[in-house]
Amino acid sequence: MGLSAKRILLTGGAGFIGSHLAEALIRGGAKLSIVDNLDDFYPVSRKRLNLQEIGNAGSYEFFEADVRDGDRLRGIVERAQPEIVIHLAARAGVRPSIEQPALYESVNIAGTVNLLEVAREFKVQRFIFGSSSSVYGITNSVPFREDDPNTRPISPYAATKLAGELMCYTYTYLYGLTTICLRFFTVYGPRQRPDLAIHKFTALIESGKPIPVFGDGSMGRDYTYVDDIVSGVLASLEYMPDAKLPFEVFNLGNSHPVRLAQLIAQLEVATGKEALQERWPDQPGDVPITWANIDKAKRLLKYAPRTSLEQGLRMFVAWYRSTASGAGNG
Repeated sequence: MGLSAKRILLTGGAGFIGSHLAEALIRGGAKLSIVDNLDDFYPVSRKRLNLQEIGNAGSYEFFEADVRDGDRLRGIVERAQPEIVIHLAARAGVRPSIEQPALYESVNIAGTVNLLEVAREFKVQRFIFGSSSSVYGITNSVPFREDDPNTRPISPYAATKLAGELMCYTYTYLYGLTTICLRFFTVYGPRQRPDLAIHKFTALIESGKPIPVFGDGSMGRDYTYVDDIVSGVLASLEYMPDAKLPFEVFNLGNSHPVRLAQLIAQLEVATGKEALQERWPDQPGDVPITWANIDKAKRLLKYAPRTSLEQGLRMFVAWYRSTASGAGNG
């Protein structure tokens, strides 16, 4: 397929993963349009900085819009005429979704349906959906495989992501829309959201404050560096699924789960500082482990994550310190 002069619409492009992907798309020669509502889930100033950094890679068109506004989306798609839609915009976070399930439903499900509708109407060639490892929930089988029917989401956020995948399948079945769902596994790296563990823990360690440790430290996460995720997304733009039913789901992870206690120990090495710890009970909605089986992505996308956790944490800490000890990131 190639990216040169391809018209691509990216939702959520001002966010963490979206901004890294946007840079890669521009460098690849894509004609990029970004949709983001710049919500205040974390500081809007951080998202504006992300947009500035994207601009350093090249030009793009930006639309401040909410995916829940179907009429506005229709106008944007009519103007941009994208050949590909990459839908990363979402209300994120497991714990906040338990407090605000209706908000998550409206953004993550209704918003996705709005995007699918305009993709169908304007005959978009390909729809990429940013899903999550959280859809697996408390399935007993590890590592997680895409063809495991026993997905058991245990948070509204996870349930909305699974619903988004199902809507993608439905639009493929009904209208022949090529859709690819990418299940991201615990992504980290520069520009990571400040509420996520690695960013939050780094900020606390740097300031000499205690880290909240939920449970006994045995919880495992498949931490995946953002550059590896971006490479997987780019590969999904080239992949040609079965023409009879052009729908696929891929895990994008590192396939090396790390226990919370191990993560903290590695952050101590990366920062050169001791982590103070406060013990807290397990949190509702948190799954005991995420672990990606990436055999399918390796085989069909030639996906090959290259960044070890040790390397990734060093790069993250360097970025954190380079931004005035995290100023503008918290």
